Amino acid sequence: MENNAATTSIASVTLEVADLEAAHRFHTAFGVDAHVRLRASEAHSTGFRGFTLALTVSGPATVDSFLGAALDAGATVLKPAAKSLWGYGGVVQAPDGTTWKVATSEKKDNGPATREIDEFVLLLGVEDMKASKRFYVGQGLTVAKSFGGKYTEFASDESSPVKLALYKRRGLAKDLGVAVEGTGSHRIVLGGTAGPFTDPDGFVWEAATSIAPAPSTPSAMS
Repeated sequence: MENNAATTSIASVTLEVADLEAAHRFHTAFGVDAHVRLRASEAHSTGFRGFTLALTVSGPATVDSFLGAALDAGATVLKPAAKSLWGYGGVVQAPDGTTWKVATSEKKDNGPATREIDEFVLLLGVEDMKASKRFYVGQGLTVAKSFGGKYTEFASDESSPVKLALYKRRGLAKDLGVAVEGTGSHRIVLGGTAGPFTDPDGFVWEAATSIAPAPSTPSAMS
């Protein structure tokens, strides 16, 4: 394990959606509109898009609050909220197709539900963990946690609103309760403090200053 400050980080996450107005309504109701940007795209995309966005919150009541808001706004349940060895959480799929995981390490509530997000994490599903980790280290990211070929988490500084982690694609799909197969666009573009570049699994990064709410050429899934 390494614990050094990141020299490169995610400055923004842009989701490509077919219906901007509907997506904006959903993200506002869900409570994540401050964390993601949206832009129009009609790019072909089927099945698992290879990533999930995860919210870490304070307790089970807050997990239920976020998941309830998502369902009221049109999301569908992929994994109902439940206790596990690591805490409590559930997974939903937004109307635009993005999967969202909401979780806490707490199994009992120590207070009332809030609408506060403690941590916003982007988990990318990768085919070759060793190669992907080496690639991102080469782009200037610093490894904070690494568990063999299954999971890698990168350090983020206070200026970065998003923590980046890598998960084996098959393992991530299983964790989310979806089939691993997927084709077409990931429908996500990352704005970084370095870039532009495309990673080994086809996830596209742009320089943060170049991010604009206009259609872009989507990436291809692995």
